[in-house]
Amino acid sequence: MIEEIRDQYKAQFKGEPTLIKAPGRINLIGEHTDYNNGFVMPASVDKAMYFAIGINEEQEDIQIQALNYGTMITLNGEGDLPSWAKYFKAIVELLKERGVEVKGVNCVFGGDIPIGAGLSSSAALCCGFIYGVSNLMDLNIPRTEIALIAQAAEHKIGVNCGLMDPYAVLFGKKNQVFRLDCQDLSVEYFPLVLEDHSLVLINSKIEHELEGTPYNDRRNSCESVVKIIASKYPDVKSLRDVNMKMLLEFENEIDALDIRRVKYILEENDRVLQMMEVLKAGKLEEAGQILLRGHEGMSKEYDISLPEIDLLVELAKKEESVLGGRMMGGGFGGCTINLIENKNKAETLKNIKSQYQKSTGILPEVYDVKPGEGLQIISL
Repeated sequence: MIEEIRDQYKAQFKGEPTLIKAPGRINLIGEHTDYNNGFVMPASVDKAMYFAIGINEEQEDIQIQALNYGTMITLNGEGDLPSWAKYFKAIVELLKERGVEVKGVNCVFGGDIPIGAGLSSSAALCCGFIYGVSNLMDLNIPRTEIALIAQAAEHKIGVNCGLMDPYAVLFGKKNQVFRLDCQDLSVEYFPLVLEDHSLVLINSKIEHELEGTPYNDRRNSCESVVKIIASKYPDVKSLRDVNMKMLLEFENEIDALDIRRVKYILEENDRVLQMMEVLKAGKLEEAGQILLRGHEGMSKEYDISLPEIDLLVELAKKEESVLGGRMMGGGFGGCTINLIENKNKAETLKNIKSQYQKSTGILPEVYDVKPGEGLQIISL
């Protein structure tokens, strides 16, 4: 695809562009823990957004073409913008707040990240464009700062997300996952040794659009509980500082729904640490069980799953070659991530797809994913 994007740039604009690959990401375990200063376990994957970006020396407009949509916009122009262009607009505004005026930029982008499937195409889009502008204008913005700008752009759009997605896009390594501590942003890498198993995403084809969903409502629940607990424990700044005993002290002061949601976050942090240990020990069957427990928490406690997603997990549990699976991403649609034995993988996936289609009328898509390199400049 990158060749097509480069060729389209050269046909549309003058000059030789810089080519950038910004990967999507998976998250093995640790959902909604990032904005609570907890632990997550993501990886960059071998699906990506690609950018061809260069200087427009003839005018000061920012011209962006979305290859997948067949749409060209002028960011400095007037009028309504398509939803994808709002991310670029937010980035330009955020850079301006930092004293950087972005002018005279041409960009063509596209990719093979399934939109709405939970692989964080929006973080890849934001990080890729910020990195491209930084490179073009010799800004030398550190990757940690790029992550913060990308997060701020998502917030401007209306998704009050954490730092996991941009960090996964920017700091991934081939054949490795990493534990990100969202409190101090420390990273610990370790190999993902699957041997005769694969990570397979099954796309429910229910697209999730986190803007306008109860995603932000979940964050509000967590923050309201922190305020209540901090009234007695002033050192509590986030749910990272809260334990189960502390939470239960306030059982009569906190809404039962919020108690349930916070319980999920505390348990999910523990699951990330458990996953670290079982992967280091090569205990893949135990890793599968952690995935299943994670899904149970998302579905029954944090309430961010959907019937179609729950169905995919239940169908997978019935297959002997599936060690475990769960919903992946912010919720309300998207993919499940499944740990499957290679030996019977094709037949297993055929069964799941057939039964899901029979129940929902929707034929799901499946993607094998492997941890890949983070954001990088590439050459052809």
